[in-house]
Amino acid sequence: MLNNATDPKPQLSSYAWLVVAMLCIVGGLNYLDRMMITTMRSSIVAAIPMTEAQFGLLTSIFLWIYGLLSPAAGYLADRFNRSKVIIGSLFVWSVVTWLTSRATTFEELLIARALMGISEACYIPAALALIVDYHRGPTRSKAVGIHMAGIYIGQSLGFIGGWLAESRTWNFAFAVFGVVGVVYAIILAFSLRDSSVRDTPVRDAPARATGDAPARTGAGTREAIGFGDAIKNLIRQPAYLLALAAWGLLGVVSWMINGWLPTYYKEHFNLSQTQAGIYATTYFFIPMLVGVLSGGALADFWDKTNKRARILLPALGLIVATPAIFVASNTDMLWLAVAAFMIYAFARPFLDANMMPILCMVADQRYLATGYGILNLFSCIVGGVGIYVGGALRDAHVNLSAMFQVAALTMLFCAWLLFKIKPKNLPEPSQGLPSVKADGNR
Repeated sequence: MLNNATDPKPQLSSYAWLVVAMLCIVGGLNYLDRMMITTMRSSIVAAIPMTEAQFGLLTSIFLWIYGLLSPAAGYLADRFNRSKVIIGSLFVWSVVTWLTSRATTFEELLIARALMGISEACYIPAALALIVDYHRGPTRSKAVGIHMAGIYIGQSLGFIGGWLAESRTWNFAFAVFGVVGVVYAIILAFSLRDSSVRDTPVRDAPARATGDAPARTGAGTREAIGFGDAIKNLIRQPAYLLALAAWGLLGVVSWMINGWLPTYYKEHFNLSQTQAGIYATTYFFIPMLVGVLSGGALADFWDKTNKRARILLPALGLIVATPAIFVASNTDMLWLAVAAFMIYAFARPFLDANMMPILCMVADQRYLATGYGILNLFSCIVGGVGIYVGGALRDAHVNLSAMFQVAALTMLFCAWLLFKIKPKNLPEPSQGLPSVKADGNR
């Protein structure tokens, strides 16, 4: 039911926050299931002999398929029921996780990782699109930031796989989390619903502002959208292309710094592998978690007085992070390097909390999940390039300090790209929105 059009504020139900909480758990499982294989390499290789190249292929095949299918997976969430796409994705990748525990050959493991790439690709675009469907006003960045924090936590818990592999068997870890995911998918089938806002004329208001509104076929219905139309619509938007470039280049920076940071600590400060690992993870993950939560909350607060706040805050965060990387890569004092990398780890996630809200400001509202899927594809491609280039530079005896300085300059360029983004002149989300309710009839 629609509120009176003169109602100045949208009614945000408690269910909108419950959706974020439920998806935090799914996001954590998403990254835990994909990451834990890297923490149990020794156990897997002992049980299923393989070369280092073959083990690397297990991760690469996941990344390639995940990236390539992300745009199509996002389109599914735009075309159909977002919550059902999320639940189906969780159920399938959890079954695949369990099946991984039954693998006895390298070929079976490779097939399982490929299937996991297919099923997990459907999750993040649908989840973020569902969150912004529910949080259309002053809580949008905060809600996305909380969900991203759940992903960070799942990523950091990947060590559980290695621990279970050592204390039990490598199969046990995959079996346990596969069952956990299947059970949780069944729970979500009875509790997760799309937002009713998605089916109202208000949802199409941004499209109408640009002359792209779909034809209405009746109350609560939408015209079917085409995948090709979605792609063409998105790439015709200069602001979207700027966001895509900034997101992709920042992906190169993240892969380069995160991937080589333990090695930098070990070589530059003559630390043991264990000490370097602690400095590169414990002192990195905590400020990242605080940063993504702060980036969401600060953007929402600033948005009350500046409607470009969700664009400007990530750009300012990158400007702050740039000198921090220069300091960290040019000092012989361990405490200063750790402090500087912590500043980077705090400021860098501001964009993670605000990327989908930025997308809401520059793209047709019908294609939000598809748009984020394209971002995922580009990030995977350039991320893979970044890993390769980093290794090639190391082979060419380029030191890590120089690589990090290039990364810092790249961040500055990304900040410039963000400053150049001009959002569409769209109606504010708080003007005449319907109340947000779960709709189980879709």
